[in-house]
Amino acid sequence: MTQRKRSLVLELSLAAVFAALYAVAVVLLAPISYGVMQVRLADALIPLSMVFGLPVVYGVTLGNIIANLYGGYGPIDVMFGTLANLLASYVAFRLRSKPLFGCFSATMIVSLVVGGYLWILVGVPIEVSVLGLFAGSFIAITILGYLLQRFISSRYKIPKY
Repeated sequence: MTQRKRSLVLELSLAAVFAALYAVAVVLLAPISYGVMQVRLADALIPLSMVFGLPVVYGVTLGNIIANLYGGYGPIDVMFGTLANLLASYVAFRLRSKPLFGCFSATMIVSLVVGGYLWILVGVPIEVSVLGLFAGSFIAITILGYLLQRFISSRYKIPKY
């Protein structure tokens, strides 16, 4: 197997692992993973795009599709929730030289995108929706995700993207 094929297999495998981790974490923690006041602990994986690169972007995006098909709020949630994860993880990846800023940026993206449509689906004021999403995303992405990203970055030698 050539180096290029090995690299592709590794990237596809990482994407599959992150998709599975994300989807399983959301589904197992469903009571706190859905709703206006959610702490989607699986979102702590988003900052790992700063460590493992684009496979995490693809993985958390696919994992979000699976999780929102399982227990989300229908097609709008599947489409825009997935877009939020795609943008958040890609922005974090691009801001990998500034990890805390990358985590906070991802938090803002998830809060504004998901909070920007969830209020319509659940019938609460938009402020409640955005602030509820922000609180949970701040815990999951900016605090837990940042700590996870720093821990993995400092303990393991991982090829940089």
